[in-house]
Amino acid sequence: MALYACNTATGPDGRELARHGTALFPIACYHDDLTSEPVPWHWHEELEAGIVTEGRVRVMAGTESFLLSEGDGFFINSGVLHSVWNLDTVPCRLHSLVFHPRLTGGSADSIFWQKYTAPLLGDTSLKGTAFLGMKDHDREALTFIEKAWQSAVAEPEGFELSVRDSLSRLLFLLLEKRPLVSPALSEKDLRDAARIKTMLAYIQNHYQEELTADTIAKSASISTSECLRCFKSAIHTTPIQYVKQFRIQKAAELLSSTDRKIVEIGSLCGFQDMSYFSKTFREVKGLTPSRYRDRLNL
Repeated sequence: MALYACNTATGPDGRELARHGTALFPIACYHDDLTSEPVPWHWHEELEAGIVTEGRVRVMAGTESFLLSEGDGFFINSGVLHSVWNLDTVPCRLHSLVFHPRLTGGSADSIFWQKYTAPLLGDTSLKGTAFLGMKDHDREALTFIEKAWQSAVAEPEGFELSVRDSLSRLLFLLLEKRPLVSPALSEKDLRDAARIKTMLAYIQNHYQEELTADTIAKSASISTSECLRCFKSAIHTTPIQYVKQFRIQKAAELLSSTDRKIVEIGSLCGFQDMSYFSKTFREVKGLTPSRYRDRLNL
């Protein structure tokens, strides 16, 4: 199976547009280099599991936040808004599997779907979880993720069965860890989740324009104070701070993939003041734009 690099293009509602795998085998393998760019906030109906292979990352799934180091892993449930950020300026990589629930669950009238898959998808309290390599009870889950990823990439005879078996065992472990009674999300929580998806999608589609908390709030038809509260509650930052981070992410992509002048890149990413662009880029990436590009060309 081909390995893919992260390219998180999203639609108007923040949903990832990429197709993961095929109709016959709905799974894709990714090897992400977070040194140059993070995985921005997005969501998809597929499940996701991954392992950090180098460096340290922060994985955010809804309101959950996990600090992970090399050898640690994670799981993201279907429909959950999530992102992954490099915590250092040193090399940082992870490999992940993004797979549709029907890969393990089959059709909706099967025992696999009804007994194992549906309860997991319907657990609104399970946005995501971390697996830490130092914890004995997490190592089994990490083994299943690694085995599935390696088998999918190498494609030995019968690899489809091996991948499905490993991921099925992973989901069973997650089901075993669930509390007997999962707390249901309130109407307010569901409303906030929908609003934050709308506002993040608006930012991702209008980041080149002048943006304020007021304009971002209007995209979701809420007040500015409610916008600030939603951002703080859902992703632990302010709307303007998120705008800055997203613009820098886009600038980093252009620095690494084009030979455009740095001034032009800053302008294309919503920065009209080049000194502010350089200062903000350094705050986020630890390097000035020119040093960042020089390092990529070494």
